[in-house]
Amino acid sequence: MTANPSDVLSRLAETPLAHALRTERARPRQIRELPNGWWLAVATVCFGAFMGQLDASIATLTYGALRGRFHASDAAVSWVSLGYMLVLVALLVPVGRFSDAHGRKLCYLYGFLVFTAASAACGLAPTLAALIAFRLVQAFGAALLQANSVALVTTSAPRTRMRAALGVQAGAQALGLALGPALGGLLVSTLGWRWVFLVNVPVGVFAVVAGHYLLPRTRTKASTAGFDWPGLALLAVSSTALLLGISAASGLGLPGIATAGAFVVAAVAGYCFWRRINGARLPLIDPILLRTRQISAGLVGALGGYLVLFGPLVLVPDVLGAAHGAARAGLVLTALPLGFAAGALGANRVLPAGWTDRRRALIGSAVAAAALAALIPLPFDPAALIPLYAILGLGLGTFTPANNTLVMGAIPARAAGTGGGLVNMTRGLGTALGVALVTLTLYLVPDPARAAHAATAVLAVVAVGVFASNLLHPRAAGRGEAGPLEL
Repeated sequence: MTANPSDVLSRLAETPLAHALRTERARPRQIRELPNGWWLAVATVCFGAFMGQLDASIATLTYGALRGRFHASDAAVSWVSLGYMLVLVALLVPVGRFSDAHGRKLCYLYGFLVFTAASAACGLAPTLAALIAFRLVQAFGAALLQANSVALVTTSAPRTRMRAALGVQAGAQALGLALGPALGGLLVSTLGWRWVFLVNVPVGVFAVVAGHYLLPRTRTKASTAGFDWPGLALLAVSSTALLLGISAASGLGLPGIATAGAFVVAAVAGYCFWRRINGARLPLIDPILLRTRQISAGLVGALGGYLVLFGPLVLVPDVLGAAHGAARAGLVLTALPLGFAAGALGANRVLPAGWTDRRRALIGSAVAAAALAALIPLPFDPAALIPLYAILGLGLGTFTPANNTLVMGAIPARAAGTGGGLVNMTRGLGTALGVALVTLTLYLVPDPARAAHAATAVLAVVAVGVFASNLLHPRAAGRGEAGPLEL
């Protein structure tokens, strides 16, 4: 007699192994009872923050080697980053909601396992198409990590220490960004581009073990009722079509009508997505979140901030790398994330304690915009880039933790995964747009020096927009900020 497949699956789901694989394990009692044990959870999350940004920044240093190895165009090679970011943009919110319901620690650890295995596959990829495909799998693992990183920090840290904890996490991101260009340039010029991906493997293995023992279980889980699959499809189609259109305009080789069609599809799908979240019974994103000024302004700021941060990570290797090599370009570019790290870790100690997060975000975005404006008329060489990129990073590092605190402080704890997914989704979209817009500028302006100034001007305009978005944050009385929504 043939067994019913559904019965077999049901029996397998009830085995001790299956139960263990879907159950969050508690931390050891000694860890739970430490007076400041929540810092261990923050430190563990910093591994994911570090790896995600290391991988994002280090990948751009491989572009030159990949063009030569696979005889590909700039636009084709850029999909090593763009494909990765598209999967992140599409999955961060649904993964966040899934994690709210099933456990953030569990999803975070599985994310590191997938990310680490896919990194090894990327390092062994035989073709550019295979590399891009493995990057998509790697991005799925990164979505499990990033959708839960902010949520794990904000639910582990006391509310009074949330900004400090998010500052440490932003510092870990900055360290990953800082090491990425220098390490990427060194690896590409010595061991080869494959080691840019293989370097993730040992760190990933260590992080999985640390997370198992140091991350807390999810205390409050959300309802599992329903999921908005049409909303997810519309979000994925809209973001993919937008970036495909920009990439096609950057020399990907698609016919003109296909390029125009991509932008039309992006606009139509984006409009339908907005209608969907406002009309569905259980939308992918609760429209109340997007209608709240503190949250919507913060998300716009996060998108613009990461667009400005990642634009130079494509611009500098392309312009300076051609003239001075990948290693030197990487060293020059390190000034930007080092400045970011200084702002993320130092602003909380240097700026007056009575300043609100809104004021800190305003100051940081103003400094970033001023640094880019000052760079526009100067020669695009290390003497100008190093100090002004350091100041740019300082401004963005001051802005980012304050802006994230404003957003997460307005979201209830039971929706922390969804809120973290929103923050990271806008960050991923901003990163992808930074890569795409700089690639487009370099294609439209053939002269490298003029292209560098044009791209810097575009980034300066975006930085001014980030500053303007901060003016939309509601003013807070005294030191306090707006409290969480009632959903």
